[in-house]
Amino acid sequence: MNLRLKRARELAGYAVQLTRDEGLGTMLTRGAGFVKRRFFSKKARYLPAKKVLEAQRAEMAGKTAESCGLPTISVLTPLYNTPENYLREFLDSFVNQTAPNGQLCLADASDPAHSRVGEIVREYQAKDQRIVYKKVENKGIAANTNAAAALADGEYLALADHDDILAPHALYTMGKAILQLRQRGEPDGFLYSDEALFSKSIKKPTVAHFKPDYAPDYLLCCNYICHLAVFRRELYERVGGERPECDGSQDHDLFLRLIEQVGGAAHVPQVLYYWRVHAGSTSGGTDAKPYVAAAAKKALADHLARTGREGTVEDGLFPSTYRVKWKIEGDPKVSILIPSKDHTDDLEKCLHSIWTKTEWDNYEVIVVENNSTDPATFAYYKEAEKRYDGLRVVRYPKQGFNFSGINNFGRKYANGEYLLLLNNDVEVLNGDWLTELLRQCAHPGGGAICGAMLYYPDDTLQHAGVITGLGGYAGHSHKYKKRGGSGYLFRAASVQDFSAVTGACLLVRTSVWDKVGGLDEKFAVAFNDVDFCLRVRDAGYHIIWTPYAQLVHYESKSRGGDEKDPAKAARFAAEQQRLYDVHGRENILDDPYYNPNLTRDREDFSESDDLRGLKEGKVTVRFRT
Repeated sequence: MNLRLKRARELAGYAVQLTRDEGLGTMLTRGAGFVKRRFFSKKARYLPAKKVLEAQRAEMAGKTAESCGLPTISVLTPLYNTPENYLREFLDSFVNQTAPNGQLCLADASDPAHSRVGEIVREYQAKDQRIVYKKVENKGIAANTNAAAALADGEYLALADHDDILAPHALYTMGKAILQLRQRGEPDGFLYSDEALFSKSIKKPTVAHFKPDYAPDYLLCCNYICHLAVFRRELYERVGGERPECDGSQDHDLFLRLIEQVGGAAHVPQVLYYWRVHAGSTSGGTDAKPYVAAAAKKALADHLARTGREGTVEDGLFPSTYRVKWKIEGDPKVSILIPSKDHTDDLEKCLHSIWTKTEWDNYEVIVVENNSTDPATFAYYKEAEKRYDGLRVVRYPKQGFNFSGINNFGRKYANGEYLLLLNNDVEVLNGDWLTELLRQCAHPGGGAICGAMLYYPDDTLQHAGVITGLGGYAGHSHKYKKRGGSGYLFRAASVQDFSAVTGACLLVRTSVWDKVGGLDEKFAVAFNDVDFCLRVRDAGYHIIWTPYAQLVHYESKSRGGDEKDPAKAARFAAEQQRLYDVHGRENILDDPYYNPNLTRDREDFSESDDLRGLKEGKVTVRFRT
């Protein structure tokens, strides 16, 4: 099916569901808003409305950094031969902040031919005493940043490059977010926001980087945090500031060391920083600075050593990305559970790929026979048990298809430290697929669950992680994208944290499975994997997805289409409602690993057509570990 047609059908389905739930009037109103936002509201789309900025300025009128009620944030910026137009735009962005809770600390390492840099700064200093300046010897970006930090008086520090621009509400928003964290009794040591790229004007941004809430495994693969990061000055001093030996990836290194102290990070889903794209800037990729990769791998290796975890750091699938190959602790046994009903050709393809390709040899396979009707199926089972050493077939005693019940039954026969739920219509592609799934879980601090990359037979993506709230309930990350792409912010090509992964290939620690009670059998067909993962996530465990375990998924051939059968359609609707009943509609629609400024209507990480949260300047913050 054509991708545009798929999206059109999904959008039409959403409109129908919205009409049923909230009425025709609501659907038409939202539809009109959709058209307006999509086609007529692109300029300055990430900036708050003028009236919002004016209200912030009115709130702060006549106040100083000491009297405004917000924590002071010292912005650290090394200068080096900064072009005059870039420097003036940057300084203007600081001077024109809506709140006075900022200090700008400038360490100027420009060469003698660029004395104009200092002259321009002194011109601005005459108008704004919050700007402090010092001429320094050029010792590299990390040392120069530390020199700027030595000028700081603020309780908090932030990093900004000399050729970029702060959003006008950046310091106001971060100050309010810090106060929210304090009011909730949550750690306020490290915060970060979303950012946007621009070339000429921030009113015409090229793209935004809408980030997830703190995702530790994702941060090991790339520095997705970048700008604007704000952190306690005391913590910066405690860890020794930025390290010159990590120049090129000094911020990534710093963030890892700060988070080790805080235990997590807080995310503010507002665009508070504008990153200028030009030749020589890392905003356009690390090809401009090839030493970045070596510095990043050192930063990551040092992080592993400090946290007492064992693994090797390698290049990722794309520039600016990395891969940690964790050392697997022990020799854990994996019990692979495969529900099956007839369709022995599918099952044979699955089993053959497991036995001929799987490099991890400590596994058993349990096929759970579910009410097959073809006599040839049972003859196949007997023959397969002879050919595949370690294969067992057990018979599910109940009638009908209940994915949860079948797997719960299969678990009774499993002896492994890990369970692997696997559909009978998948085929293994790479030999270390099971090893890779174990790498993400079988080490200190590892995940409780890991999911794999699944492709359709036509080489498009079927599953690269599950995001709750897509289509109102749950959807698959980057579904239908062509194989081989990096995805949004490398999210189709990096190990990362998710709220859920598909049960078509899901590795879970057996102890965690037992602790949360396995699958909920009231989710007979749909959302059982989502519900299970959410219960595991909410119990405090991490759920990880990896692109390095790859399989082809031939997509539920044994059940057929649900939407054409009235009884199946009714059951599906009931399971949708149960997902809301168990987890809460707002919780489902608010996936912490998916930014609220991204669309829920499609599975491609495209920008939402409803950016009201940005236009209203809404200050929300969420801390995660």
